[in-house]
Amino acid sequence: MSHHHHHHSGNIKFAFFLNLGFTIIEIVGGIFTNSMAILADALHDFGDSVSLGTAWYFDNLSHKKRDKSYTYGYKRFSLIGAIVNALILLTGSVFIISETVPRLFNPQTPDTEGMIWLAILGVIVNGLAVFRLKKGHTMNEKVVYLHLLEDVLGWIAVLIGAIIMHFYELPIIDPLLSIGISLFILFNVFKSLKSVFGILMQGVPQDTNTKEIKKYILSLEGVLEVHDLHIWSMDGDYNVLTAHVVMEGKPSMDDLSPIKKEIHDNLHKFNINHATLEFEMEDEECVLVDC
Repeated sequence: MSHHHHHHSGNIKFAFFLNLGFTIIEIVGGIFTNSMAILADALHDFGDSVSLGTAWYFDNLSHKKRDKSYTYGYKRFSLIGAIVNALILLTGSVFIISETVPRLFNPQTPDTEGMIWLAILGVIVNGLAVFRLKKGHTMNEKVVYLHLLEDVLGWIAVLIGAIIMHFYELPIIDPLLSIGISLFILFNVFKSLKSVFGILMQGVPQDTNTKEIKKYILSLEGVLEVHDLHIWSMDGDYNVLTAHVVMEGKPSMDDLSPIKKEIHDNLHKFNINHATLEFEMEDEECVLVDC
């Protein structure tokens, strides 16, 4: 394992233990301060801990070499982590909302001083994790960074709400914050699930453009046609392409070699990580039924 990869995993590992430790503190704190907003954010942080844990695990697993069981490697296993995380957050959010709605009609005053201290700690802890992951380069690090940035903003909202309740008799702010945070979590859960199922159904990745790729290959000298072009993603980051390229005349393997290399080299500009190309002659009949 390279030092570069070890550094990436180390950042995610650091954020995981930091987040998990603080989640335990805020669950206890939420119960003692009688704050549903704190508990809702605890759920959010727990979901992020699961995300961080699976990201850390799959960041290591994804570097495992392909074998006879998984010829494309282990990258797609990360989707299992995403689904598990989504289900945890979905169940937890529904529970938090069901417990919070009655408080809208019968607000209970939370321990605002305790909320303020927990919120300050929340901003510091999540802010430290964000700072550690800010310079991340991998997809895992970027996704985790955005999650933790959302947490910082959530804790700032809780802090502002707690300060208002400390000086004014407005206990309804706590359940409103709780429902707001829970709805925000649910929005992101459905967004995440949509993305995961898009990958599982082998949809064209959002960061690729089929028309542009086809246009590029057709612009190369000697290329007459491109068909049976398929693009999909292994995990939302590692994209795969297969295509049939029809060539003019009857070029030899030596003639095709530089064209093949040029296509492979330039496909990286279109966010394609792995390409399989089949070359055909102009008078050759395609062996596939759906060509």
